[in-house]
Formats: sequence, structure tokens, C-alpha cells
Amino acid sequence: MSPITALIADDEEAPREQLRAALARLWPELHIVAASTNGAEAWDDCLAHEPAIAFLDIRMPGLTGLEVARRLTPLATPPLIVFVTAFDDHALAAFDAGAIDYVLKPVDDGRLGQALAKLRGRLAQPAPDTTALQR
Repeated sequence: MSPITALIADDEEAPREQLRAALARLWPELHIVAASTNGAEAWDDCLAHEPAIAFLDIRMPGLTGLEVARRLTPLATPPLIVFVTAFDDHALAAFDAGAIDYVLKPVDDGRLGQALAKLRGRLAQPAPDTTALQR
């Protein structure tokens, strides 16, 4: 079975690396394929690496995390999205954009663990059969 892949997108290095370290502690098998420093880079990295999961900050230069999420949603196999942000006023918009969860910074291992449990549950679900829809 191939490893589950993820992307981290945050314009600030310290929170990006703190999230990477927390993920290594809580889900060591998760393979981080890219650590993007802005929204446009996150979009490009998602297209290039097709991660199963995208951890997105809300406020980033260029494209915001919300804009990236909205662009990802129509893809054939969009990543599962978790917003990791210091701003609590974007939660409704995040869920409207298809987020699985919304974690506030500074990231707490307990709260991140809850988000990871949701992701694992979603990833364990069988993919829907779309063959009838394709006919």
C-alpha cells in the first residue's frame, strides 16, 4: 500500500515546521510531499504532487487558503482539506469550501489528533462507484 501523502501550506516558516513536527509525532506514516509558502505555490504543488490531504493556512500571499480550497474541490480527486490558522472568523467559509476540519494555531496535539482521526476515517471509506454516472 502506498503511503498517504500530504501538503502543508503556510507563509510563515515557524508554524509550517511546527505542524510538520506535530504530524511526524501523531501520524509518522504520513508522507509530506510539499511545504508551500504561499497560495499559488500550494495550488501548483497540489497539481504536481496530488496529495491525499492538504493542510492550508487561511491568510497567505497571493491566493488565500480558501481560494486554493475552492480551486481544488472540482478536481477529479481533490485532497481532503484541513485549515490550520490563527483566525477563528473564517470557519464557516472553510466548511463551505469543503474542509474536513478547522484547527486553530497554536496547534495543540490533542486538537490536531481529532482532525487526523477525521481524516483517517474519511480515507478508510471506500471510494464511491461512479461508473454508472460516467455512462
